[in-house]
Amino acid sequence: MTKRETVFSKDLQNKKLTVVREFDAPLERVWEAWTKSEILDQWWAPKPYRTETKKMDFREGGFWLYLMIGPEDDGSWCIENYKTIEPKKRIVNSVAFSDEEGNPNTDFPIMNWEKEFTGTGNASKVNIEITFDKEADMETLMQMGFQEGFTAGLDNLEAYLSAQ
Repeated sequence: MTKRETVFSKDLQNKKLTVVREFDAPLERVWEAWTKSEILDQWWAPKPYRTETKKMDFREGGFWLYLMIGPEDDGSWCIENYKTIEPKKRIVNSVAFSDEEGNPNTDFPIMNWEKEFTGTGNASKVNIEITFDKEADMETLMQMGFQEGFTAGLDNLEAYLSAQ
């Protein structure tokens, strides 16, 4: 199996990051990997971090509340609020650092994600656009190592899918 590249592009003027990744797996399996907490917990965090879901309600108006745990057992809570879900096609949601109850931490930027899923046969592609309220918010996220961390997470997803 060929390791796929994660392609990042930044559009500062429009406060937008685009992330594209292809996978050697059917669309159904890729979709499930993004929409089921028991699978997300296996790949979402870049190693040596791990993810533990507290609660997931995958529906429009629902959310995913999870803890990203570091190698020293320290953690950061995050919440994704689902706005639009088109099964096996698109998910629109916001992402924020939060407390254990899902209340956003206003010290960090809120990210707006639009994930598009396409696939034929055993090949699938996820195209993600992440937009920010301010250019500085996008820069803050990049300085926190988002590109490296998210690429590592997507590599974990590739490994998960290839092992199935």
